[in-house]
Order: sequence, then structure tokens, then C-alpha cells
Amino acid sequence: MGRKLKLLKPKTSLIISTYNKPAVLRLCLESVKAQSVLPDEIIIADDGSSEDTRELINQYAAAFSIEVKHIWQPDEGYHLPRIQNKALAAAKYEYIIQIDGDLILHSRFVEDHLSICRRNTFISGARALLDEQTTHELITLAGSSPQIKAFRVGKKYNAIHSRILSALNYLLQRGSRQVNYVLGCNMAFWKDDLIKINGHNEEFIDWGKEDNDISMRLINAGVKLRFLKFGGIVYHLFHNERPMEGTSNNERLFNESRNKKITFVPKGMNQHRYP
Repeated sequence: MGRKLKLLKPKTSLIISTYNKPAVLRLCLESVKAQSVLPDEIIIADDGSSEDTRELINQYAAAFSIEVKHIWQPDEGYHLPRIQNKALAAAKYEYIIQIDGDLILHSRFVEDHLSICRRNTFISGARALLDEQTTHELITLAGSSPQIKAFRVGKKYNAIHSRILSALNYLLQRGSRQVNYVLGCNMAFWKDDLIKINGHNEEFIDWGKEDNDISMRLINAGVKLRFLKFGGIVYHLFHNERPMEGTSNNERLFNESRNKKITFVPKGMNQHRYP
């Protein structure tokens, strides 16, 4: 189990999005257990998975020394922004790290994010890619902390870990507005900044552009985008990409946020309360 960070850093809620992939969620949670620095709580944002996912989460909740919350909603199609907002409403802590449940985290993932967190900024990380064979092998051998074979990794440059290069990369960035490069599977925010813009826009009901939209609205609100490189490494397990069925609507919503400099959206995280 990971050690606690001794430096003064914000308390952190790790939000993991999932939908009916318990085998890969198990790998993700194993990699969370192996963190050098644990988050202060884990929240599983579940967009309608069946009972086997609930059973898996209950099993891991008993194994962690930190609280594990399972935030679930019925399966009514793609409503990732809504379940993410519910998870945000349930988050107890001031710093939010958001990932997808089909990732394996580098052992210093949380530590790396905390090392560069700064007020008035939000972070987008990168991802290395695992092929279909490697993914199958990892799922088959599940039960121990996953080991990644470097030579089987796609986008290897995203798997290079260097604290010095990461710090240098951060210092060289200047007010990036490159929201098209944001990856929602690996992001971090201050909860107060998300409250200002009302979190994710639940008008996005198909996959695509929702992460670009929340990034654009944060930038419009004066929050600076920074990219985390050479740290915060994640390995993305192989799966077929789902089609972007609602592309025209999603493009319209994103373009409105960009062109009209929208910050706050009415259908967001303020609709949800957590006891």
C-alpha cells in the first residue's frame, strides 16, 4: 500500500470512470493500490454497469485503507458527463484527479500529479498505448500488480518518466489554449474551479468533445491549462474505439463554448447532491 506524501499537498479525490469492464477495472485498481502516494479517497463513477462491477468494487473497498465510493446510475445510454458530475458532487477533497477505468497507472502517477499542482491551473496528462495481445495477457494474469513490458508499448515517448524533464516541460509552457490535445482519461483540477463553471456539461449525451469543452470553459474562466509530460504516466488498455455518433451536436456545443466564451453551463454538477 502506498505511503503518504510528507510535503504539504492538497487532499485528493481520485475519480475513476467505468462502464461494464470489471476485468480492466480490476487492473486499474491494482495499479492504484501500488501507488507511491495514495489519493485520499477513490470514487468510481459508474455509468450503469451490472452487478459484477459492483461486486468487484466492494471487494476492493475492503482492501484499501482509504474510502472507496461507488457512484452508480442506471444504464440509459452514454451519460458520462452526468456520472462524472455526480462523482464530483461526492468528492470530499479539494483536488480532483480524473481517469478512466481502462488504464494502468505508473506507480508514481498520483505523486507526479501532486508535484506540479498549482492554483489557477488544471492539468492534462498523456497516455501510452497497449496492444490487443498485451491487454489480453494482462487481463488473463490479473491478480497481481500489473507489469508493463516496455517493448510492447505504443507511443513509448509517453511512457518516459523523468522528474527533471517533467518540471522543465512545465516551466516552458505559456498559457496553452490547445484544448484539442486534452485527454479526459488523465486530467486534474481544483474542485473550486470546477464549481465556478458547474463541472461537465450534461448536454453532451454522446462520446466526443466533452473533455475539450470543459477545458475551454475553464480557460474562458481564467484557469490556465498545463500539460503533464514525463510523469503522470498511464497505460491505456486496448479496446475498439466507439463511433462518435453525436459529433454534430457535440461540435456545436464545443464551438459555442469557444466562440461565445462560455464558462458556466446550467446543466452541470450543481444538480447533484451527495449525502
